[in-house]
Parts: sequence; C-alpha cells; structure tokens
Amino acid sequence: MADHRVTVLPLVDARLRTTSFCLTVMCGSRSDPEGLGGLTHLLEHVVMSAPLTGGMSFSRRAEFRGGTVNAHTGLEEQQFYAQVHPDDADDVIELLLSTVSCPNLDDTVIANEKNAVLQELAGNAADPNEVVQDAILAALYPRHPLGAPVGGTAEGIRAASAQDLAAHHTTGFLTRPMSLTVVGPRPPQLDVAPQTRLRREYPVPLAPVTQPAVAWPSGYSWLCFGARSPGVGDPRRHAYSLLATLLGASPSSLMYTRLRDENGLGYAFEAWDRGYTEAGAWRLLVGVDDGNGDRVQAIVRDLLSDIAETGPSREHLLMVQRQTGMQLLIDSENPLELAKLTGVRTRGGVLGWTPEAELDALRAVSATDVAAAAADILANLITVVRPEG
Repeated sequence: MADHRVTVLPLVDARLRTTSFCLTVMCGSRSDPEGLGGLTHLLEHVVMSAPLTGGMSFSRRAEFRGGTVNAHTGLEEQQFYAQVHPDDADDVIELLLSTVSCPNLDDTVIANEKNAVLQELAGNAADPNEVVQDAILAALYPRHPLGAPVGGTAEGIRAASAQDLAAHHTTGFLTRPMSLTVVGPRPPQLDVAPQTRLRREYPVPLAPVTQPAVAWPSGYSWLCFGARSPGVGDPRRHAYSLLATLLGASPSSLMYTRLRDENGLGYAFEAWDRGYTEAGAWRLLVGVDDGNGDRVQAIVRDLLSDIAETGPSREHLLMVQRQTGMQLLIDSENPLELAKLTGVRTRGGVLGWTPEAELDALRAVSATDVAAAAADILANLITVVRPEG
C-alpha cells in the first residue's frame, strides 16, 4: 500500500456488519483562489469521477462491490464518504486515498465534470430556497471568503483549467488537515504517516454587516433571517444551537406555536447554527405567502425579544437540551453520520471531540445563556428574501 499522510480516527464497534468511513479535508469553498470560485467543488467531482487504473472511477469501483459512496464540499471542509462490507473496507479506503492523493486530471474528465457542476449550479440558481441561503451568507460576510457561494460561480468554473486544478490540489488541498474516520467492526489496516507542513485557515478581518434592501415579491417566497454567532471553539456556541432548536420546526418549539398555531403562517421553516473560523452563522428560514413577509418578520423579532428578556422557561430549556442532544445521539448511532460528524467536529483530526463531551456542554447551558444569545441575534439580525420583488 502507498504511504498516505492522514490522521486515522478508528471507532470500533464489533456489533456492526458494515464499515463506514469518511475522509475529511479542511479545504472548503473559502479556499478557492480569487476569480476561481468553485475550484474546490470541481476537485470533489473529479476525485469521485475520474477513472483509475483499469478504467473505472473510485465511485464505480466501490459501488460494484455493493457499497454506497458520496461527497460534499462545505465552506471550510470537503468530505468523501462510503459504506462498504468490512471485507472490502481496506481496499476501498486505499482506492480513495490513492485518488485523493493523485487524482487523474485528464482534460476530458475535467471538461465533463465542469459541465456537471454548471448543471448543478443552474439547478440551484432556479431554486429560491437555495438562492436565499447563499444570499444570507453573502450579507453576513460581505467581501469575505465565507460569503462566497459554496458551490462556486459559473464564471469561476468556466475559467478553471487543468493547471489551476493541479496547483490547487498540491498547494491547497494536500496541505490542509486531513482525517479518516472509520466506524466498523475492526480497525483499518492501512499504511499511513503523520501529516507535516499543515496549512490552516487563519482569521480574515470581518467587514461590518448592513441590512440589505428587502423588496417583497408577489407570490410565495423564502425569507431568511441571519446573524453572526460565535466561531469554532467558543464555548458560547452551544447556547446558539439551543436557540436554533427553540425556534426550529418541531411542533414543540416556540416558533411553531407563535408562527403556526397562533398566526397560521409558515408551513415550512427551520433554524440552525454553524460555526466557522472567524465567526458562526445563525439562520432561520421561512417559506412565506404573498403579503405576509412583514408579519413573519415582526413575529420573529418579537419572539427573539421575548426570549432575550426572560429566557426560556425551565420546561422549554430542558426540552431543547433533550431534543438537541437526542439528534446528536441519533447521528452518533448512525455509523456513517458519526464518521462525517467526527471529521467536522475534530476539524480534520486537529481538535479533540466526542459526542459525550458535546452532550455535557449542551446540558451546562443555562436559560441566561440562551437569553444572551437571543439578545445578540436580535441586535444583529438581518433579513433577505428570494425571489426579490
């Protein structure tokens, strides 16, 4: 086997009859070179689709063995993951590590995958639900790499050459923290070595946030509220996660009661929070009927104001701690989700993390902590809508 440089995180469970693994590389869309938005996304496509020796791609070889594979690119990470039979795990992992270490940057493959990415971007551009989420990040992080579209731009994809991709793979992708989480009945038998000369993301100054103009459209639209939240590693982050659950789509949430039960609005909505290097992004997405945008906006602000003033009741605090913790347990008991989650939470093997430690942190959040998070979100809340009027 080849000598790969990657941090291996084995999670052994002898009861499992499959092996799940996830390769996490801390190289996301924020690492795209200037003018080449989407280059990291394009590299993901090439790694998964380029033919290896013998003609078939990594994806097809794994699936010919009965496995399932996929990949995604985020703001600060890229993940390649699969579920296979334990007897095939070492071979399939070796195939992935080989293609990631030395992808086939054939001109025909790159041209095909550029077309595939352009089709993906076109599909997203036609969906206001997708567009509004790019718009809120652009508004929260103006002129900042975290505000650029995760999938890239059509202009950046068309401009990318094989030389650009090769340079980005060598000087960007391979120099970032990289971990391989393996969840299965036995540890992997791999020839790996510690990473050296790791290049990490360093904070970039954040510009002030201003409320963009909101032009209400006629017909159904998507309204997205957002504010910056604490960054990765900040202990306050857990209060913002609980606040998102408190305003989430569960029938027991305060937002459900206020928006649906009391006002008959917002059939489709969700809230979530994500942490990045400089700061996080707290978001609430609501589908809005024609003429109801102002009403929904007022309801969201009023509810945040109420929480900021008094905090959640003891009953509601325990509820969201249990709900958020239960979702963490559900993900942790799904081998593939655990592999993916471990890669993200450890930042490619750089940080220590366990589900148990996160559960303890969630239980330690007080009503006062959630009230402070709500006050911070309310003071900095901005709104975007798509399609625009």
